[in-house]
Amino acid sequence: MTSGSNSDNQTPRELQTDNDSVEEMTLIEHLLELRTRVMWAAIAIAVSTGVLLIPTVGFEFIELMLQPARSTDPDWTPQSLGPLDRIVTLFKVALLGGLTVSMPVLIYQTMRFVTPALESHEKKWILPIVIGGSLSFVVGLVFAYFVLLPLSLVFLLSFGDSWARDDWQVGLYIDFVTRMMLILGVAFETPLLVMGMAKLGVVTSKKLLGWWRWAILGAFLGSAIVTPTIDPVTQSLVAGPVILLYFVGVGLAWLVRPGK
Repeated sequence: MTSGSNSDNQTPRELQTDNDSVEEMTLIEHLLELRTRVMWAAIAIAVSTGVLLIPTVGFEFIELMLQPARSTDPDWTPQSLGPLDRIVTLFKVALLGGLTVSMPVLIYQTMRFVTPALESHEKKWILPIVIGGSLSFVVGLVFAYFVLLPLSLVFLLSFGDSWARDDWQVGLYIDFVTRMMLILGVAFETPLLVMGMAKLGVVTSKKLLGWWRWAILGAFLGSAIVTPTIDPVTQSLVAGPVILLYFVGVGLAWLVRPGK
């Protein structure tokens, strides 16, 4: 008859090996879960992008992208300077539309990946975050399309028009439009990001409010880096909403403060 269990007879080295095996399996399970979530997100983007690659659908979407410039000059039409310009343009526009349509799936898959780390009372935030994040992204796209792009293009199309004609390449124009829309779409999700960091205890509303000077400076520096133009009008139109959204995030961080 033995005087102890098998675990009692194990040496510290053997116990350490067993613990390492458990941790390794846990890591593998997390990696498999990550692979599953990335796969579903990729499928959502591929399907929605594929629909917009259909010429009858994609061409209508491209016409929609041309409207901000045509609101300034109704006769304006970009140039195609290479044999693949129009095909590459269709892919860029389709990818933007695919990301927009699949955004709820992307946010949902992200939340499903972090769900095991959440407590039961925190899991009730998943659906509001999915809905809020998707709506915030769409609102950012709408703001860029109806406010940022028309004001920027009025300046860009009229600047120096007395000595130069605006024959822009279609690929460069679509790059400008899609970049501005994606930047604003992601920027409008800033409040949710700040709220999530506050909920996890990484930051507090008081600390965020104390960083307001750095937030304003960072917004203008970031807009100068991400915007493809050097004019102050476009940079201010990007930095302004980001600053406002930062303070909205501070308010949300105050709402989810510990003990509230």
